[in-house]
Amino acid sequence: MAKEADRFSSAHEGDREPLFATRRRTGGLIAFRFFAASVFGCICCIWFYRVVEPLEKDENRTGLFRLIWLVMLILEIWFGLYWLVVQSLRWNPVWRSTFTDRLSRRYGDDLPRLDVFVCTADPVIEPPLMVVNTVLSVMALDYPPEKLAVYLSDDGGSQLTFYALAEAAEFAKTWVPFCKKFDVEPRSPGAYFSSKSNVLDSAAAAEVAELYREMATRIETATKLRRVPEEALFKYGEGFSQWDSDATQRNHATILQILIDGRKDNTIAIPTLVYLSREKRPEHHHHYKAGSMNALLRVSSKITCGRIILNLDCDMYANNSKSALEALCILLDEKEGKEIAFVQFPQFYDNLTRNDLYGSMMRVIADVEFNGLDGNGGPLYIGTGCFHRRDVICGRKYGEEEQSDEIVEAEKTKSLASCIYEKGSEWGKEMGVKYGCPVEDVITGLAIQCRGWKSAYLTPKKEAFLGVAPTNLHQMLVQQKRWSEGDFQILLSEYSPVWYAQGKISFGLILGYCCYCLWAPSSVPVLLYSLLTSLCLFKGIPLFPKVWSSWFIPFGYVTLAVNAYSLAEFLWCGGTLRGWWNEQRMWLYRRTSSFLFGFMDTILKKFGVSESAFVITAKVAEEEAAERYEKEVMEFGVESPMFLLLGTLGMLNLFCFAAAVMRLMMNSREAGGDVQKMGMQFVITGLLVVINWPLYEGMLLRKDKGKMPRTVTVKAFVLALSACTCIALS
Repeated sequence: MAKEADRFSSAHEGDREPLFATRRRTGGLIAFRFFAASVFGCICCIWFYRVVEPLEKDENRTGLFRLIWLVMLILEIWFGLYWLVVQSLRWNPVWRSTFTDRLSRRYGDDLPRLDVFVCTADPVIEPPLMVVNTVLSVMALDYPPEKLAVYLSDDGGSQLTFYALAEAAEFAKTWVPFCKKFDVEPRSPGAYFSSKSNVLDSAAAAEVAELYREMATRIETATKLRRVPEEALFKYGEGFSQWDSDATQRNHATILQILIDGRKDNTIAIPTLVYLSREKRPEHHHHYKAGSMNALLRVSSKITCGRIILNLDCDMYANNSKSALEALCILLDEKEGKEIAFVQFPQFYDNLTRNDLYGSMMRVIADVEFNGLDGNGGPLYIGTGCFHRRDVICGRKYGEEEQSDEIVEAEKTKSLASCIYEKGSEWGKEMGVKYGCPVEDVITGLAIQCRGWKSAYLTPKKEAFLGVAPTNLHQMLVQQKRWSEGDFQILLSEYSPVWYAQGKISFGLILGYCCYCLWAPSSVPVLLYSLLTSLCLFKGIPLFPKVWSSWFIPFGYVTLAVNAYSLAEFLWCGGTLRGWWNEQRMWLYRRTSSFLFGFMDTILKKFGVSESAFVITAKVAEEEAAERYEKEVMEFGVESPMFLLLGTLGMLNLFCFAAAVMRLMMNSREAGGDVQKMGMQFVITGLLVVINWPLYEGMLLRKDKGKMPRTVTVKAFVLALSACTCIALS
C-alpha cells in the first residue's frame, strides 16, 4: 500500500489543478449573527426576570411556588446554553463541490483499489433481496472493475443470505455490463425497475428486467419458506459445504467464499464479490456491527487490500454511480486531500412520505449542521455512506507513512475472522472500529480526528446513497433511543469530547460533538418544562409574565424568532410547512421518550444495573401498515413503555388545557385576568395539544390495526387522570 501511495503522489506530482472546491458562507452571515445576538440577549433578559421577580414581596407565593420558580430558572438556563452550543454548528459552514472530469483526466483508470463493506445481521428483519440490491448497486459503480471489490458480512450466518448473494453473483454478469453500457441510474435493479420513468424502452432492458424478476422470485420464495431450494444446494455446493449440520446464528465456524474473483483474468469485467460470516461462539462477545467491520478489515486486507474503503448499511443502495469518484476527488487532491481521513455522505432515504411523517431525514442536520461541522474540522462518522482510508481506520496517525499488506489465498484468511483472533490485540481499541458503545461509528470518527486527521462532508446534487427510513413510530423511537444512548455514553466515557479531544480538534468541533452527546440528557429539561407548564395552568399558577407586561417581550421574541428561523431553515433545505410541523412533533416525541429512556439506561449502566444492546431496525413493513404510511397516518400498533409515556403526557396536556378552558368559561368575569396572567401557558399547552392530535386519533378515534393498543390507552388515561386528581386535591 505504501508503494501504491508513493506511485500516486509521484505520477501526478506536476498536477496542481484542485480536484475539489470549498465554498464558505458569505451572504447572510452578518444577519445571522445579529439574529443570534438578539435572541441570546432576550434569553439573558429571561434569566434576569427569573432572578429578580421572586424578590418582590407577595404573600401568595408559597415555598412550593418558589421551588417551581427555581426549577424554571434552571431549565431556562439549560435551554439557553444548549441553544447557544447548537449555534456553533452555524458559525462556519462550508460546501464542497468536486471535479470528476479533472480526476478522470489526471488518473484515468489508474485509481486506488476500493473495497466496499456491506453489513447485514438478520435475514428476517433485513430481507436478502434488499441486501443483494444494495450489493448489486455498488458492484455497478462507475469504477474500474478490476480495482473494485464488494464484501458482504453476514452476521446472521444465514444460508438464505448466501443463496441470495450467489444468485446475485450470476445476475451481476448481466446487470453490471448493462449499467455500464446504457449508463442507467440508479444501479440498484429493484429501484431502477420500480421507477418506470427511468427504465429504458428497449429489448435489452426488457430482457434484464425479466432476469431480475426471475431472480427476485427465487430469493423471495426461499425467504418465505425459510429454506434454500435443493437444486441450489448442488449448484452452489462449494459455499454451502462450509455450514456445519449443527450451525446456528450464534454458533458457527467462519464461512468465507469468493463468489466472483475479479483479480484474475476477467473477460466480462465484473468486480470481486466475497461472502463472509465470521466465527460466532456463545462464550465470546462478537461486538455487533463493530466486530463485523473489524473482521472485514482484516480479511479484505489479505484478498484485495483496497486502499480506500466504503462501508454501507445493507438497506442503503448506491443511487449515484459516480459517488466513489466524487469521494476520491477529495481524498486524492494533492493539496488538501492528504489531511482528510474520511469523506462522509448524507444519509438519505427513498421511502419518505411527501411531508416526512416521522422526521427521519433530519433535513437541517443533514443540510446545515453537518456543513457547519465540516467548517470546524469535519463531520461525524455516521456508520454508513462513508469512504475511509484503510490505514487510517486501522490506526495510522496523521503524518505517519502508510503500511502495506501482503495478498494471500482466501482460505488462509479464515483465521482472521475467528473469535479468538482479537484476544490480547489492539483491535477495537487502537485499531479498527472501537468497541463498547452503541454508536461505535461516532466514537471511531472522533478518535481518528483526535489523531490529527480531518474529515469532509459531501452533498452532491444527486443523492449518493438511499436507504430505508422507519415506517412506524416505534421503529423510529427505538432507533433514536440507541443513537442518543450511545452519544451520551461517549460524553461519559474516556473518549468524551470534553476532555479527550481538548487540544486535538477545534473548539467548534468539540461543541458540535457535545450537541449530539447532550441529546439524551436534554430529555429531562423538556419533560419537566412541559409538565410544569401544563400542571401549573391546571392549578392556576402563573409561571410567565403578564401578556401586556414589558417582561413578556423577551419571552415572546425568543419563541417567535427561534421558531420562525427554524421554519425558514427547514424550507430552505427543501422541506414543506407540514413537514416542519411533523418534525417538531417528532423532536417532542424523541425528547420525551427515546432520549429519556436512553438517558435512564445510560445512568443504570453506569451503576451496573443494565447493559446496552444493539437493536436491528426492521427494514420491511406489512402491506396494510405500508399503505397507512403512504397516506401519512401514524403507526402505533404495539405495546411499548415509550408509547405509554407519550400517551400519558398527551392525555395530561389535554386534561390540563380542558380544565383551564372550563375555568375561563365558568368564571367569565375573571377570564381576561387569567388570560393575561397565564397567556403563555395557554399557548404552550394548547400547542402541545394540537401537536399531539395524531396521538389522540390513535388512542381514541381510529379502528385500524395501527391504532394505539387499548391497554396502553387505558393505562395512559388512568395515569393522567390520577396525576390531575392528585394535583387538584393538593
